[in-house]
Amino acid sequence: MASPELLSAEGFRADGRRPAELRKVRARMGVFAQADGSAYIEQGNTKALAVVYGPHEIRGSRSKALPDRALVNCQYSLATFSTGERRRRPHGDRQAAELALNLRQTFEAAILTSLYPRSQIDIYVQILQADGGTYCAGVNAATLAVMDAGIPMQDFVCACSAGLADSTPLTDLSSAEEAAGGPTLLLALLPASGHIALLQLSARLHHERLEVALEAAGNACRALHALLDRVVRERLKQITAALGD
Repeated sequence: MASPELLSAEGFRADGRRPAELRKVRARMGVFAQADGSAYIEQGNTKALAVVYGPHEIRGSRSKALPDRALVNCQYSLATFSTGERRRRPHGDRQAAELALNLRQTFEAAILTSLYPRSQIDIYVQILQADGGTYCAGVNAATLAVMDAGIPMQDFVCACSAGLADSTPLTDLSSAEEAAGGPTLLLALLPASGHIALLQLSARLHHERLEVALEAAGNACRALHALLDRVVRERLKQITAALGD
């Protein structure tokens, strides 16, 4: 990433943020009454929806059942209208399949699947609008949806991207920043333990620069954790008030 394009002489990014500043986050839980859990999140102009069903009996062949834990089934898709270019195949493309696999691995590291042997948990994520950090927004929405479903987790899973403008780390990259061509780091973190659920790098990076980008992404994940925690607490207040009525 070339700093003249991404960072001004005054230290501001093209959208006016400081290098370590997150985009504005808005989130809601319980957006679909028909699902066991659901959540909607906006990170800047990126908008993601997550829906969770389960735990329930294995669907399809019972040979898929795991005797010691739940099967986590994930689907990830971009809506046809999510980007400026119309997508002909919102489901089933290779990139979506890879991101669905990443999503499954991420949540297998966080959900206490051993509590639900021979059962299945379905997590569906759809990106409604894409402007950078789509996978990360999907992870954050899925975290809220899993919690809305009442499924026990070791911790929140918070995800954020990071890149570099020369030696300056940038967090929560926009679409324009991702398109600048430099290495992009994706981090899914369990903030309480510091356990990394997913770490992905789009290009080679010297280990010293990697450490800088990783630290920036980790700090951003912890900042997101504070935001998501407030959303969960607000949802709990709403449920408690409704039960009181």
